Amino acid sequence: MAKPWRVVDNIETDEGLLELRQRGERDYLITIDQRVLMNSSANKSEIVLSELACESLRDKKNVRVLVGGLGMGFTLKAALDNLPVDAEVLVAELNPIMVQWCQGPMAHLTDGAVDDERVTVVIGNVAEVIRQAAMKDKKDSFDAIILDLYEGPYEGDQGRGEYLYGDAALELSRSALKPGGVLAVWSEDPDKAFENRLQAARFSVNLQRPGRGGRRHVVYIARKTAN
Repeated sequence: MAKPWRVVDNIETDEGLLELRQRGERDYLITIDQRVLMNSSANKSEIVLSELACESLRDKKNVRVLVGGLGMGFTLKAALDNLPVDAEVLVAELNPIMVQWCQGPMAHLTDGAVDDERVTVVIGNVAEVIRQAAMKDKKDSFDAIILDLYEGPYEGDQGRGEYLYGDAALELSRSALKPGGVLAVWSEDPDKAFENRLQAARFSVNLQRPGRGGRRHVVYIARKTAN
């Protein structure tokens, strides 16, 4: 018989009760309003997202990467594993309790990735971080922007994700990237309309669905083209 879940911590948010649950040593769930957001045993797509976004950056100098959404830290850990020792990684996370959980009860899952000396955490909206980078001097631009948010681009078609996945947002992301930079986006399902918007914003698009069988999420790797 499987062990029961126990509540480690929770906090009220605008979207409902955000809760961290644990079962055993390495089995964790994060839920919001009783809906599962993340599961520590199902992270293949998040890891592949970062691996593909950072695979060409291992030997580069002055690498800057933006990660939108900390979650359980698996996306960040995979980025760090594929980046040089002098890279700069900025993490934008809306809720400070996620940082506390990654530094505390879940730290062992990622070997304390959030406390890596290459990492700076900003509590705020990643869309605003992108906007500021797009408006500043090119020294503030990124080699990769990795968006691992539980509401993927499909929501953009319904207006809720327009600020991240709409036409204007993609133009800002393009401006915030260095030449040849990568915009990597996690999505629950494929979204042809999002692919079309990426291409219209002058990105080359590569879609992958990591894993085998069952429910497989989508990883978009969009590279900024020259024109």
